[in-house]
Amino acid sequence: MARRGEALRDHILDSAKLAFLEGGFSGTSMDAIAARAQTSKRSLYAHFASKDVLLIAVVERMRMLFEERIATPGEYAGDPVDAIIRFCARLLGLIRWSNVALTLRIGIAEADRLPDVARGIHDALFASSERRLGDYLQERCGLAEAEAAAATTRIIALVAYPAVQRILFAVDPLRESLEEPTARDLDEIRGLAGEEIAGAVRPARG
Repeated sequence: MARRGEALRDHILDSAKLAFLEGGFSGTSMDAIAARAQTSKRSLYAHFASKDVLLIAVVERMRMLFEERIATPGEYAGDPVDAIIRFCARLLGLIRWSNVALTLRIGIAEADRLPDVARGIHDALFASSERRLGDYLQERCGLAEAEAAAATTRIIALVAYPAVQRILFAVDPLRESLEEPTARDLDEIRGLAGEEIAGAVRPARG
């Protein structure tokens, strides 16, 4: 059965995402995307006027996926230290997941031409995670807004940024799937940011 309307648009987005992740943005043509989506170039351009427009739509779709996958700290555990450790382990898992890591590389490669795309990727993964953790520290742990923001910056920096560097420069291998954090993953977070996390939640335990 032929796809039409929104169903075809969503199928094109899914096909384009896979093509971009496999071949990079510059290495993927609209011809290749049309072939992969098993549609005509005419149908492709009817939905997306250019490859840039298509990339923007793909990033927005992935952004919603990122935000669904990260959730909020309170959804991971009742104890605040455990909740934040599990939240951070999820963030680290997302960074190491090939779908996300390759999207980060595309965003950086196209940042000069398409700054809104790069900012959107950053917001989806990092700024959104910081907001969620900051809100949790205020609401659950009783930190003032400025204290929560400062603690969040330190925790995310300790957990995420060394991994981002290693992923972007292909020092560490990518994970082909997004899995639940293991005991080893949780221990890694404790080693990276355990003291900062314990300090941030102390008011809630005091």
